[in-house]
Amino acid sequence: MMDSRLLLHKMHVLYLLALFLATLPSGGLAFTATIKKASLKTVSVNNNNALGNSVTTMSRYTASVTQTLPTHLSTLRMAYSPPEDAETAKKTQPKLPQPKIGDVVRYFDMDGGLADGQVLVGKISLIQPIRSESTSEDGTNKWLVEINEMEDVGDGYYADYPSRKRRKCALRKLEEIAPLPASFVRTEDAYKVPLERGTNRPLPSHPTYDLIGYEGPAAVPINEDVVKADGENYGKIKFSLIRNAAFAGAAGAIVAQFVLGSDIAVIYAAGALAGVLYLFFLGIKTDTVGSADAKLGSNVSNLRFVFPGLVLVGVALNNKMSGDSNPVSTPGIFSTVTPQQFGAAMAGFLTYRVPLFVSQLAPVVSESATELIPGSAGMAVRMAQDAKKRGVDMSLLQSTSTDGLTTVFLVSGPEATGKTTLVNKLLESDSRFVRPQLVDRIADGLKFERLLQRDEFLEVDQSGRYGLSKEGVLKAAEQSSADAENGEPRVVVVDADVELAKKMVNLSGARLVGVWVGLDDLDKFESRLKMKISSGLVPIPEDETEESVLRTKIRQVVKDIEFGVVSGVFEFTILNEDIDDSLKQLKDAASYCFN
Repeated sequence: MMDSRLLLHKMHVLYLLALFLATLPSGGLAFTATIKKASLKTVSVNNNNALGNSVTTMSRYTASVTQTLPTHLSTLRMAYSPPEDAETAKKTQPKLPQPKIGDVVRYFDMDGGLADGQVLVGKISLIQPIRSESTSEDGTNKWLVEINEMEDVGDGYYADYPSRKRRKCALRKLEEIAPLPASFVRTEDAYKVPLERGTNRPLPSHPTYDLIGYEGPAAVPINEDVVKADGENYGKIKFSLIRNAAFAGAAGAIVAQFVLGSDIAVIYAAGALAGVLYLFFLGIKTDTVGSADAKLGSNVSNLRFVFPGLVLVGVALNNKMSGDSNPVSTPGIFSTVTPQQFGAAMAGFLTYRVPLFVSQLAPVVSESATELIPGSAGMAVRMAQDAKKRGVDMSLLQSTSTDGLTTVFLVSGPEATGKTTLVNKLLESDSRFVRPQLVDRIADGLKFERLLQRDEFLEVDQSGRYGLSKEGVLKAAEQSSADAENGEPRVVVVDADVELAKKMVNLSGARLVGVWVGLDDLDKFESRLKMKISSGLVPIPEDETEESVLRTKIRQVVKDIEFGVVSGVFEFTILNEDIDDSLKQLKDAASYCFN
């Protein structure tokens, strides 16, 4: 009986030891299995000599051990990760980003008074290597970053400082900054940065950048064709400057010949030649900027400052060699050249600036002269200049060919003519006409911001939510026709103010059928505008009165009418006196879209 109790006690100790080993790491698995086998073998040996009750008890106990151990071993296998699995998990961890110029980052100002410094937000402007003989394996102490501090304008918005004088730059090691998931908000003209709850500190997307795999800023690909074209343009500009300076000098010398005589004309021509040489040697410096010969080019170009002095030295020597005919008779600062000779030489030298001044002044004079042209002629000239700047071929706009073009029914006119009411009634009464598709800032924010940043919207409404694009105009009718059950053709109707109408003129891929809506008397415009102002439909700025706003509106109406007269876009004109009669005229004009 005592042997049985002793055996039971040993089995209890072995059981506890097996449970303990089952909780150990992988090295304990094999040992636990060995203990299990040994305990079972011991029970089997002693079963031959023990009493019946003891045998029964030990059998139940052995069964308990046999049933319990696998459960713990199974739990152990679930918690255990083999080394190869750990390597796989390590490879699938999120990859740290690499820094780029323009990234918005968080960094610390160690003079901020906080334990880890004041938290600042800035934009990377430069990345350069740290010159050090020793290299670290973890990637630290390799890169130095220049950061332009951004202004905290509140609510997680950070903006560039408006003035260069207020901008602050800081230098930090790459491992000391963290990238921020900033998004630019055009309406605020600032970057929106997520903030950490509780502290309201900027919350980085990653703790740091990729320090080990980073090999420096990526090289910007160079388009050789663009470089070649720019080089050719530069050569043309340089040649033009030198040629114009030579022509100006020759013209000045001819004038001096008739006004002041041949002696002064020769001195003036020598000064003009010095000016041409000044430009030529200045071009040598410009040509060698950024090249291996930059220092040599700079030294050679400094010779340009010698040429004016050489002209004066030549004049002085000529005077000395003249003997009794020396024109210098007064001692002093002009003891070797006369004031007239000095003035002629300097005037000739500075002649090279005349073409430069004229080339800069010409656009300003041209624009001012255009503004001075009254009435419709001035409006036509300004529209032609605007089209030329945009690269629009006006002859193409006047083409009558409609092959491959989308018909657009354009209804335009000055403010307060009732054109919007007419357009709405046309759309309600005739299903063949549809509105253009608008981009909703809320429904499709990414597309809206992309088109807005690229300046591809024809118009954005006053709320800033809806934008009209070229695609929205040209595709609206096509999609509406496809959705129609009978497949009847559809035409898009654009209710446009004059500014939008000007853009529609330059809209490629469209055939415009234009209708101008107006009134037959300027007093009627004034009456309707007064009604809009008094009803609150037209806001009055704080620094203006109702009368000043009304005068401004009337002046704009006059300009709009001039556009309607000279643009050549509008085949039909409606004087909106009676709404029913005007609607009938609009429908008649709209039917022309299907001819």
